[in-house]
Amino acid sequence: MIDAELLEILVCPLTRSRLHQEGDYLVSEVGGLKYPIHDGIPVLLISDAIVPPELGSMEAFREKYRDQIPD
Repeated sequence: MIDAELLEILVCPLTRSRLHQEGDYLVSEVGGLKYPIHDGIPVLLISDAIVPPELGSMEAFREKYRDQIPD
């Protein structure tokens, strides 16, 4: 479990939205990207993010949420 204080300051590196924990993943509020947690350490690398199955690819994710991804 990720410490609540740490979770308050962590954000998705792509959308800058808040994250919440679901099992062994941190999930972004915008779009539902899943970032793995390995040995209690969140891995917040866009390249390691799991895209929701309905979108299929990071390119499709970026296209769908382009208005919500900061420059």
